[in-house]
Amino acid sequence: MKRSKIMELGVGLFMLAGILGLVFLGLRVSGMTLQAPGDTFRLEANFANIGTLKPRARVTMAGVTVGRVSTIELDTDWYDARVILELDGDLEGRLSRDTTAAILTAGLLGEQYIGLSVGGDPETLANGDTLRDTQSAIVLEELIQQFVSNLVSD
Repeated sequence: MKRSKIMELGVGLFMLAGILGLVFLGLRVSGMTLQAPGDTFRLEANFANIGTLKPRARVTMAGVTVGRVSTIELDTDWYDARVILELDGDLEGRLSRDTTAAILTAGLLGEQYIGLSVGGDPETLANGDTLRDTQSAIVLEELIQQFVSNLVSD
């Protein structure tokens, strides 16, 4: 009798550890973080074409993830896509005003993310500033269409 109770407890603990492992794995794969709101600062960037960029996409510098895309909306003044970036709070006051943001693709057909490259301007960006120098996404379908139209016109 006592042995079956210990066995039931062991199986229950094993199941609980398995469920917690699946929750942890799900959070890691989805890119969700458990950071406090004060640990980040916000920048905006406008792009003519964002391709398939989605909220919660990575923001990287030199291949290191330094933030996430929080919001994507249409800028009705210029009819561009306004992308709101939530970056690590450690970077606040360290990114120069001429920092560039480019929409990049992981691999040939992988997910799209934003890559930041720091410039040399001594003035820095503050919370809520806008990145002026941006490079839109390269859309594979448009490249194929241009290639085919060039073949037909030759």
